[in-house]
Amino acid sequence: MNISDLETLVVVTRHGSFDGAARELGVDPSSVSRTVAGLETELGARLLQRNTRRLALTEAGAAFVERLAPALEELAQARAAALDATGELRGTLRISVSNAFGIRRLSPLLPKFCEDYPELQLEVLMAESPVDLIADRVDVAIRLGKLRDSGLIAVPLLAVRYRVVASPAWLRRQENPPTRPVDLQATKCLCFALFGFRDQWQFSKAKGGESVKVAVRPRLVGTNALLLRDAALEGMGPALLADWMIGEDVGAGLLVDLFPDYVVSTAGAPSAAWAVYPSRNHVPAKVKVFVDFLRISLSARGSQPE
Repeated sequence: MNISDLETLVVVTRHGSFDGAARELGVDPSSVSRTVAGLETELGARLLQRNTRRLALTEAGAAFVERLAPALEELAQARAAALDATGELRGTLRISVSNAFGIRRLSPLLPKFCEDYPELQLEVLMAESPVDLIADRVDVAIRLGKLRDSGLIAVPLLAVRYRVVASPAWLRRQENPPTRPVDLQATKCLCFALFGFRDQWQFSKAKGGESVKVAVRPRLVGTNALLLRDAALEGMGPALLADWMIGEDVGAGLLVDLFPDYVVSTAGAPSAAWAVYPSRNHVPAKVKVFVDFLRISLSARGSQPE
């Protein structure tokens, strides 16, 4: 029984379709279908129930995959251990990251990492929702905010601070530009479509003092922070954005920090960026070097977490 065929079956069950599995594997859907059909013939049992919308595991298929997935994970670890023993970093490193962090922070670092480790192939999966690291065969993920899965190893990469920023052009158009956080109540803002971000922002004096909660009215609500950054740069209004996204813009004068003496937060604002990876007995060398590379590279561009 071919190991790659078994791995294909697991990918198919994760996506629930031949098309989805084919996109991940970079092959034709008909090839994936033939692979599964060949496994069914070899086992003498139907593994998948096919319909026009989605594939579902049969009882025999569920029993088979339940035992198969852990075995393939053990095999992956054995492969990683064997590669590490050679002292050479080879193979594929699968990375999961949000769209905004991937484009603004990870992308500029990749050329140097690839130069340092030319035999490693990178696969970067960018999505707004966290993925299942085991099911999606992700080696390391970059996540923002609180970590809910205690089964993962988490390494802090970067402290996150939020600022309310607007473009100089927007400020020039205001008869009474905001000088205090409460002044935001008189204008419409650019808001992130997450709990706490779109309706109320909390301000605290950086050097201590009472905090104030300010109700904000959205002019634009977006699910991607890159959209809000672009809107702020175009002069559409103030936006609450992380310093890792707009730090360079503020430094270049493209955006203005409206309240530099305040620390800004919301009910769901993350305070750090983390590198997370599955808790395994053997952590592959490629994961270790990548996490170390991130820590060093990001610390050179921003604040280190406490």
